[in-house]
Order: sequence, then structure tokens, then C-alpha cells
Amino acid sequence: MTVKIKFDPNQTYQLDAVQSVVDVFAGQLTGVSDQGAPLTDDALFELPSVRNVVTLTGEDLLANIQAVQERNGLPQSEALIETVTEGEPPVTLNLNVEMETGTGKTYVYLRTIYELNKQYGLTKFVIAVPSIAIREGVLSSLRLTEDHFKLLYGAVPVDFWIYDSRQVSRLRQFASSRDIQILIINVSAFDKDSNLLYRQDDNLNGLAPIDFIQAVRPVVIVDEPQNFEGDQARRGLARMRPSALMRYSATHRTAFNTVYKLGPVQAYDLRLVKQIEVLSVLDAEDFNKPYIKLVSVTPGKATVKAKVEIDTWANLKGSPGIKRRAVTIGKDSDLFALSGGREVYRDFTVTDISVDDGIEFGNGQFLVPGQTIGVNPDDLMRAQIFETVREHLRRELRLSRLPAGERLKVLSLFFIDRVANYRGEDAKIKRFFEQAYTELSQEERFRGLKLPALDQVHAGYFAEDRSGNAKDTRGDSQADADAYEKIMQDKEKLLSLDEPLRFIFSHSALREGWDNPNVFQICTLNESRSDVKKRQEIGRGLRLPVRENGERSTDEQVNRLLIVANESYKDFAGALQQEIEADTGEKATREITKNARERRTIKFKKEVLLDEDFQALWERIKPKTRYKVNFNTPKFIEEAAEQIRKLPAVHAPAYSVQRGRIDTFKDGGSVTLTGSGEASIRGYTPFMPDVLGHLQRETELTRSTLVSVLEKSGRMDSFRLNPQKFLDMALHSIKYVLQGAMVDGIKYERIGENYDMTQFESGELETYLSKTLDVQHGIYDAVAYDSTVELQFAQALDRREDVKLFVKLPKWFVVPTPLGNYEPDWAVVIEDAGQEKLYFVCETKSTKDSTKLRNSENLKIECGHAHFHELGVPFVLETSGETLTAEAVKRDAATIGST
Repeated sequence: MTVKIKFDPNQTYQLDAVQSVVDVFAGQLTGVSDQGAPLTDDALFELPSVRNVVTLTGEDLLANIQAVQERNGLPQSEALIETVTEGEPPVTLNLNVEMETGTGKTYVYLRTIYELNKQYGLTKFVIAVPSIAIREGVLSSLRLTEDHFKLLYGAVPVDFWIYDSRQVSRLRQFASSRDIQILIINVSAFDKDSNLLYRQDDNLNGLAPIDFIQAVRPVVIVDEPQNFEGDQARRGLARMRPSALMRYSATHRTAFNTVYKLGPVQAYDLRLVKQIEVLSVLDAEDFNKPYIKLVSVTPGKATVKAKVEIDTWANLKGSPGIKRRAVTIGKDSDLFALSGGREVYRDFTVTDISVDDGIEFGNGQFLVPGQTIGVNPDDLMRAQIFETVREHLRRELRLSRLPAGERLKVLSLFFIDRVANYRGEDAKIKRFFEQAYTELSQEERFRGLKLPALDQVHAGYFAEDRSGNAKDTRGDSQADADAYEKIMQDKEKLLSLDEPLRFIFSHSALREGWDNPNVFQICTLNESRSDVKKRQEIGRGLRLPVRENGERSTDEQVNRLLIVANESYKDFAGALQQEIEADTGEKATREITKNARERRTIKFKKEVLLDEDFQALWERIKPKTRYKVNFNTPKFIEEAAEQIRKLPAVHAPAYSVQRGRIDTFKDGGSVTLTGSGEASIRGYTPFMPDVLGHLQRETELTRSTLVSVLEKSGRMDSFRLNPQKFLDMALHSIKYVLQGAMVDGIKYERIGENYDMTQFESGELETYLSKTLDVQHGIYDAVAYDSTVELQFAQALDRREDVKLFVKLPKWFVVPTPLGNYEPDWAVVIEDAGQEKLYFVCETKSTKDSTKLRNSENLKIECGHAHFHELGVPFVLETSGETLTAEAVKRDAATIGST
């Protein structure tokens, strides 16, 4: 049995990313392509091709890019940033889309392909990837999303395949088909002049494979473009003659017209990925043997210095003791003296030191940076494995208590650097795992899980040689491709609770490019400390998990990724945040990782259920509602028409014109750009789309309403001048006004259902010591807060004598709105000066100025206000628990029932 992953088509941040690229083409003439244009100028070999044509001028593209950047709060491109490659025409349209690992980058660019085809008729796409792993991941995503996109876009014919130099004849269909064509190609296939891609082939009428790609002017999507920074890779991209280059990554190195950005801190704050915990497994301090860790070696003008950690005598608060600390050493340094005369260091005098080879001691022992003397790697590995298995079973036990349909399969992933440690004669990692699983699975608390047998619960995914023997690899061989394919094929199978496999062992070279959403524990097992990039390591498990019903989990209590590290929590967290700053150029101001040993369970005070204040408060706020919209059509028509009337001027479409000089035919040829400009399309009659039909499908408004909006706008001349560009701009304006109009006329009504009070009892919250505040007047013994505003609000309420009770409303308590569910913040009971108790709901924001809040925030707050007023409950917006007053609550209460 497999779990069919359900893709949510309404993820706002993904739709924003797709729309940001689509809007760059605003004004593009729909369905304009060279149908049946010759592949070459040679009549003898005249072959038909269907190519992409971008009709926008450079000025149009820049204006569109700037409009998208302004909307997304990004720095505006002052000029259209082109890529210029020697010997190739420049690529005019370059776009960067930045999305954190685990947020659906591949889904976004695949959906963008469908949108560009739907709205502008573009059909030819190339996805360039840097590795076999990512190539197989993209192919897997295309297969998994095929049915999903059919539901969204209908039975649009799509052909996708991996470029194979042994099957180049497939490029004929790629060039001539009118269907969507998606070619996946590895950088190793086009980054050298000797590649078969550039050689003439008799099976292709004497043409080279690259000729078929160049002829159709494909939109080239570059996955992980930071791996294409070399001159050859860049030239290979340019040689495809793309009509547009779109780069998607979490870590761009070069800025090319960035139109969308979702960084790691933002993704983490918005809970679009799992929260990250770190469980540190460190060597026990055994002072009976020398401990020496070489941290770094630094060259200098006259000498070379090194930083090492050793155990030294120290005066600890007046008492002598041993403390681990870092010291700087050079040639002839004596660790016996530096340690305060500790006998275990007597023979450790530095005899040689170099940046390349590390340090050597007089007793013959040596160290390279990152290595340690005095630590038994096997003991650390055994401890890491034991902790990973124990955390896995604890999590599986917690999740087994969830209702049917919401349960999740738990997977743990081990990366190992030597396959022999799992499959060799010694196979010590496998042995350590089997010992841990056997011991822990027999504990009384885990017996109810009915765990699978030992031989069914773990497996390895490794590259294999021709004899079927697993081997160590670098991650870029055909054998690696076979291992990736197996991982990808098993992706949905591994999500099933019926599948016994829970613990996955993989070679460390297979990190990049694949993941499984239900990986909850990652453990990297190395003979020495792991030097893997932290972002690369956690990326295998960041994606939100999938329930047994195929839907993504949004439960923050569930969505947590544990890294079992052989280094301190602070070292791991510090390295991760430094990587984020280095990769993104932004300061990581928020703490990203959590210490697993600081977990805290917030307990519900069961006696609160009998408290009169809580019962009275709950009785008021528990009813569920539904909404309907009293739509003020005349007002909407006026406002939408005005919004369209203010749109910028629309110009007639024109082709961009480039002139070039052929300098040489040697080594693949060389072309110099000698001029560029624009030219009107002579005799061109623009394609007139069904404007009303399109707007009606996208907005669900009546045709008569849309006709009135367009007529009152006075901008139909813009439509006749450049239909598609005007249509795109008008649709955006109508949707903007429509959102506000729906909320403005919203009306809630009770539906006879209530939120269940017992959900509080069953919902113990697990959080972290650093994010909790002990409180007296809450329904839990502490409040879990997400921001400084929430912390200060809770602190102020808990100090106030007039506050009898306050509740941080749980995530399952939501108000439906046209913009998605709204999660109110607090329910409060206060007593005024006359000892009258007031029961109300409070929303906390850092400001009350609506112009400083996002439009969606303002609209959801308005919906929350309308919902609670229907229940007869006051609703106030406040920035501080100190400024909250009974008078403000009474003023809002007085408006309940008013029109």
C-alpha cells in the first residue's frame, strides 16, 4: 500500500511565487509562436519546429519586473540585467526566484510551466540540473504531480523526459510538437565543447542535438543555479538560446532580477517547514586520558598557529578542578605545561605544524582540523544511534494517539560515510542499530506500538557495483542514479503505516536532491565530526510531513525535525545560522534551531474546567459560524473601475531586434552583438481573447458586473491596443478590490456546532523552555509564545489584578474567512472597577496602524471582529497588555448589533 500525496493548490506563498514569474510576461501576446518554422535555413534539411516567441520589449519586461518587485517588497532592478556570454547572443530575460529548501520549489516551477502555457501558449521548457540526485528528484516530482495538475489544468498534453545522448532522436518531437515539452538535462551534458550535444549526428539529418533545442527558444529553468557559476556551465546555458532563463534556489550567488524571495528565516517563522531541534551527543569527559581537539590551523607572516581544545587544571569558584578550554599553540608548545601539569599530556610536545597537514607531536600522534584524540568514535556512533532510535520510538508513540486519518508514518534517516560500516564484514553501524532497536523495542511503554521485526524495520539505499555490492561513491555516477531512482520510487510507499521500514541508511554522498516529508530524525554518522553543510543536512527532512490520508500536517506539535549531532547544540546552531547569513546575505536575527534537551510539556489545569470564569468565557466563544457576503455591486463596480482607470499606460507590442556579426566558425563559432532595438509588428492583428470569459473564470463575477467595470474604467482602448497586457493588469485590480468588497459585506451566522472543550484536555503542548512563560491566570501552567509582543502581553496580563483569566487560543480554534482561516490570539476575562466581569477576545499586533499591516492581516481582523460580534463577544485590537482597558472592551461591546 502507498500513500498518495495530496498537493494543496491554494498555498498562498506558492501561488505568489508562480504569479510573480507569470506577471513578468504581462502583455505577452497569447498563443504567438512560430508554428512549423524551419529548423534550419537549408532547404534540403528543412524540418518543422514550434518555438516560443516573447513579444515584449525590454522596456516592457523591465516595467513588469519592477512592478512585481515593488509588490513583493524587493529591491527594484534599475536596468534589465542581461547575461552576456562570449560567442552567444545575450539572454534578455533573466529571473531569480529564491525559495527555502522544503517549501516546494520544484512544485512552484512546474506549476509555473503550466501557467505560462495556459496564459501565453509557451510550450518548450528545459530544466537544467546540477546532479543526478536533483535530476531524479525532478523526474519524480513530475510523476507525482501529474494527476494533480490534470485536475487544475485539464488534460493538457505534457511530455517530459531526461536527455540521453543515446536517444537524441527524441529531440525531433521536442522541436516539432505543439504540446508542452519538458526536457530535463544534467549540466554534465552541456558544460564541455566535447559533449555529444554539440556533435553532428547522422540520425538527426546531420544536425547536432543542440540545434533542435536552439531552434525552439526554450524557457530554461535552472535548478540550484549556484552550481552553474563556472564559465563552461554558463556558456552551455547560453548555447541553448533560451527565450528566458529562470533560476530557482534557496542560495543564489548572483542576483538576476529577483522577483520572489522566501528566505529560511521567513519560511521558519511562517511554519512552512518543520521546526528544527538538535540533540547533542558528546563524548563523556574522561579525564583519565588526554583529550585534544584540533579546531583550526592559521598561517601567519612568521609563524603558524593552531587552536586546540584540551582539559586543563583551573580554579573553579575557589576549588581546583578540570575545565575544557581552547588554547593557542605553535611549534614546540608543550601541552603538559599548558594543561597545568596534567600527567596525561606529558609526551605531547608539538614537533611539526602546517596548514596542510595539521599538527604532529613528539610521541608520533598527529591531528588534522576537526580530528580529536581521546574520543572513541565507535562509542559516539553507538550513542548517536541509540538516541535516534529512542527519539524515533517516542515520537511514534505520541503520534499513534492521533485520530484515524491524522496519524503519520515516522521515518529516521542515517547518513554514513563508509558503506562497509553497514554492509561490510564488521558492519558496526548495523550492529549498533540492531542492539539499540532490540533493547528499546522491548521496553514496556513501546510494546503497544506492535513494532515490526528487526529485519523488516531498517534498510540501506546505496549505489552498487556490477556484482550488486554496495560501494562508497561521490554521488554522481550511474550507480548513484540507480540508488536515487529506488529512493524516489519508494517515496510514497514509505509513507504508509503498513510499510514496516522505518529506519533508512544512506551514503553521505546521496544527501543532495532527494528527501522524504516524513523524515523526523536525521543522524549523520562519521568517523570524525561531521563537516557537512548544516543546511544541506537538514534539507532532507525539512518538508512538512504527510498524514496517512495524504494531506500535509499543519500541527506545530508534530512538525519537528530532530538532528542528532556529534557536536554541541550551540556549535550546530551557530554553524547553521552562519551558513544562512553567508548564503543569503541576511542576518539571521531569529533563533532557528531548538535544543531538544530543553523540551517542556505545558500541562493543562484540569480544575480550570470547573472554574466559573472559564465556563462563562467558553460558553460565549465556543459556537462555530459560517459566513455569507452581502455584496454591494454598485460600490464594487465604482471602486474596481477607478482602480483600472489608474493603471499605467499600455503600449502596442513590439519585437526586440538584435544584430550580430559572425566572427568565426571555429570551435563552435563566435558571434558579436552589434546593435539592438525594437520594431513594431507590421500587419499584425492582435489575438483578441475572450476577456469576459477569462475574467469571469478567475473572479466568479457575473458578466454584466464585469462589463460595467470595464465600461466605467474608460480603458477599453488599452485592451484593443495590447489585449493580453491589459487583461492581466485589469484582473489584478479587480481581484484586489474584490477581496475588500467581500470582507466589507461579510455576515456571519451560527451553524449549531461548537468547539469541543475536551480538546484542551487532550492537547498537552510540547514546546521549549526558552519560549514559555509561567503564568498564574492561564488555563495551562505556562504560555507558549511566538513573538516579543505575545510575551510582553502575557506578562502584563498575568501581573494585573483585574485579569481573572486569559487563554492563548489554540491553533485548532479558527474563524473561516474568504481569505482562509483566521486564528484569533487571546480570550480574556477582566473585572472593571464596578466588579463587573467582561468576557472578550483580543488580537495582538505590534501596531494599530492599518497602513503598516498587510492587507490580508487587516481583512482577516475585520472578519474576526464580525464573527465574534455575531456571538455577542467584544473584539479588540491591542499592542500591549498594559494599555488594554475595560473601557475599550465596553466601547466595542456597545457596537454589537449595530449596523
